[in-house]
Formats: sequence, structure tokens, C-alpha cells
Amino acid sequence: MHTEHLQNVRPSWVAFGWFIGAAATSLVLFALTAVGIIDGSGGDGGGIWVLLALFLGFAAAGYFVGVRTGAAPILHSVGIGLFSIVVWFLANLLAGELLDESTWTSLAPAFAAGVVLLQIVSAAVGARIGSRASRATAGPDS
Repeated sequence: MHTEHLQNVRPSWVAFGWFIGAAATSLVLFALTAVGIIDGSGGDGGGIWVLLALFLGFAAAGYFVGVRTGAAPILHSVGIGLFSIVVWFLANLLAGELLDESTWTSLAPAFAAGVVLLQIVSAAVGARIGSRASRATAGPDS
């Protein structure tokens, strides 16, 4: 069965999946901070741990979306990753206009693209596993 069609993508699940990914990533980062693996000062510490938290958070989001939709796991994952750009744009727009601050410039473009790619890949891994799990539990009659 081929389910990777744009008509199978649900924008509401893409947005909700991104929210779950951001929340799960925050939870992992909070746990790493509480244990003392990374410091909560926002400095340069953490590096690989932050990327691992991103991977785990967005893989969990992808799994959730894959189980709930059961179709187009890769396209949903790409949507979840690209939704990060939409959120980034809106946050910059609101921070620049409402707070009269300059936009965020602390991330290098290559690193930001790498983070979005990490979100897409981790969500795809989770969504593929979740999609297969939903089909396995549905049985042959569905």
C-alpha cells in the first residue's frame, strides 16, 4: 500500500505533531538539566545532548502522528520539520514588532538548516515506526 500522497497529509496533525515535538524536546532538556548533564544557563554547554534531545522529542512526535494518521509518514514528517520555519518566522515577527527588538541572529544558517533536517529525519523515523505499528494492530480486515 502506497500512502505517500499529499491528499493523505493532515495539516492539523502536522501542527500538533510539531507541538508535541517541541514539548517532548523541552521535557528531555529539562530532565537533562535537572540531572546536571547540561547547565541551564543557555551557554555553549550541551552540544550533542541538545541534538539528542531534539532527535528524541521529534521522533516521539513522529511516532504519535504516525500512529494517529497511519498514512503518509514521510510527508507528515517533512511538514513537521518545515513547520519549525513557520514558527521561527512568526516568533521573529512578533519579537521584532511587539518588543521592538532585532531578530534572532545567533544561529548560523547551516546549523539552522541542519537542525530542521534533524527534526525531519527524526520525525520520519518515528512516523514510519508509528505508521507500521498502527497497521499491524489494525489487522488485515481494516
